[in-house]
Amino acid sequence: MKKKLINQNLLFTVIISAALTLLLNGCSDDKPKHSTTTPAAKADHNPNPWDHSGEKKVTESQKQHFENTFASQCIEREAHNSDNNDDKERFSKPCHCIANFLSKDLTDQEAEKFLDEHENPQSLRIKYENAAYHCLQEKAPPHEPDFSRPK
Repeated sequence: MKKKLINQNLLFTVIISAALTLLLNGCSDDKPKHSTTTPAAKADHNPNPWDHSGEKKVTESQKQHFENTFASQCIEREAHNSDNNDDKERFSKPCHCIANFLSKDLTDQEAEKFLDEHENPQSLRIKYENAAYHCLQEKAPPHEPDFSRPK
């Protein structure tokens, strides 16, 4: 009885395996797939999305205008949020540092959005957080104590 059950399980496994093999082979397509895109469209595609060498460059006057505009908006925003009216001088240095830091890596699209359309693109917001972190650290963090050697 046990041998008959093993033979039935083996026969069932072989039939299922054969059916799956035939089914999977029947689904394959030996014909090459035809591309619907034209070669001109492929030439326009940039294979490296991080390579911005082909884009328009931001001119120095645009960068300077961006720095001045961004810094003045930053100072006004920070002074508006502050209780003390004399804080404009205190906010001037970090805001100019952030504006300078942002202008070093400014793209033409970001400059156009900010200066012409008066919008803040998401990429500029991300760069702002990095610049603020960089500019607002006035001194190096304290070193951890070295407990490995007795004094």
